[in-house]
Amino acid sequence: MIFGRVKPLAAILAAAEKKSLPRTLGAFQLMLFGIGCVIGTGIFVLTAAGAQKAGPGLMLAFAIAGLICVVAALCYAEIAAMIPVAGSAYTYTYSTMGEILAWTVGWALVLEYAVAASAVSVGWSGYFSGTILNQFLGIQLPSFLAGAPLALGGIEGGFINLPAVVIALLMTWLLMIGTTESARFNAVLVTIKVTALSAFILLTLPSDQFSTDKFNPFLPAGVFGGFGSGIGAIGAAATIFFAYVGFDAVSTAAEETKNPQRNVPIGLIGSLLFCTVFYILVAAGAVGTIGGQPIMGPNGIPFPAGSEELARQCATFAEDNLPLVCSNEALAHVLRQIGWSGVGNMLGIAAFVALPSVILILLFGQTRIAFVMSRDGLLPESWSKVHPKWKTPHVITAVTGIVVAFAAAFLPVGKLADIANAGTLYAFMMVAIAVMILRKTAADAPRAFRTPALWLVGPLTIAGTIFLFFNLPLDAMLVLPLWGILGLVIYFTYSRSRSHLGRGIVELHEDDLEPTAPIHE
Repeated sequence: MIFGRVKPLAAILAAAEKKSLPRTLGAFQLMLFGIGCVIGTGIFVLTAAGAQKAGPGLMLAFAIAGLICVVAALCYAEIAAMIPVAGSAYTYTYSTMGEILAWTVGWALVLEYAVAASAVSVGWSGYFSGTILNQFLGIQLPSFLAGAPLALGGIEGGFINLPAVVIALLMTWLLMIGTTESARFNAVLVTIKVTALSAFILLTLPSDQFSTDKFNPFLPAGVFGGFGSGIGAIGAAATIFFAYVGFDAVSTAAEETKNPQRNVPIGLIGSLLFCTVFYILVAAGAVGTIGGQPIMGPNGIPFPAGSEELARQCATFAEDNLPLVCSNEALAHVLRQIGWSGVGNMLGIAAFVALPSVILILLFGQTRIAFVMSRDGLLPESWSKVHPKWKTPHVITAVTGIVVAFAAAFLPVGKLADIANAGTLYAFMMVAIAVMILRKTAADAPRAFRTPALWLVGPLTIAGTIFLFFNLPLDAMLVLPLWGILGLVIYFTYSRSRSHLGRGIVELHEDDLEPTAPIHE
């Protein structure tokens, strides 16, 4: 039977114990890990793209995305604590719905993490070019090296986003040679980002330039722009849902967590709530000071974020009068506009310093998913072999880095975020289904954390993720089924016949090693 290969929970947990990572992460470290990934991925990068879709309604969009994330996090918290192993939604699906659906989830997660890493690379490039090169060194990078081609939603005269390519390849190289990011170093980066955003809030909300008039109209594109349009508050929520991938990354670290039954739920939900409040406050500060109205097309509908039409409109504005929706370094740009250039530059430096760690974490999440799929025989086993000196899965890391760099070179951040969301929303939906199935099939299994009112929270998660998916732009929606079809072709022509579970192999080879996670020494 196609759907008959369900990996027993006992086998998954036994395999993890036999080939496990040391459990060194506590609840606070997990929360910092989630905050570090969420804040870096979203607030520095997607504010402009979200405002172009929803205007001041960006605040409502953050709340909508946050609410859907809360119910998804509650599902994640139960299953991640119950099955504290690497592999995230892929492993959870394997233990409940079988191999083929687990493959589709793992394949979607590959899309999610790789494209998300590309998006953050592009976001980092904006701060590097605007703050480091322009503001501090007085260097203007040539257009053909500063952004993607205009036809792809880049900039006038653009050809390749060279800084984005360089940072993606640099982080790939660091991950390959085994340079680890200690929990203490990660805590420092989180402190830098939280301090920078706190300063932004304190300088914008009480500012003389802050005016409630700038929130009018609050919803220039409405609440619901229509399925496939990608605009309106819900369309913006579908885009910035990407910003919450951090709590998914926390679950991939469950195998390395002390007392996961207690600490994983704290890390997941704590980081999510903290970041949602920050998102809304920062959005209010940005819109209330310089405005956040989208640039409208001739039909009275906002130009699509990341489109050639929007790029052409933005090119007509002078740098000192650039709208929020056109800025590649939105938060630093806001502070410069209201007379805090020095602090704005410092915020740009904070993004410049901190975002590479987010790229590293996302690249690591991608390689970890591929590693576990390889460990199960669904991807080439050579991908889960480690370099004799570096002790890392260097082949899959290199391949991932090249793909990430290519996407970052030629696509704008808005398009990348929407594509990443397609995979993310599918994975979150499958987690909710897996939790409900496990309540039936493993009713007596120990659960230190139980999702409250699962009869309501589970269906809400499924409905919320499906609803946001259909509010992505049409081209982003089409990516997932096309990617999924490619994945199924690979599964039936290669993976199915090589599956360890299908061949009756449930034990791991003694000499296999697991790569060191880049979140602790």
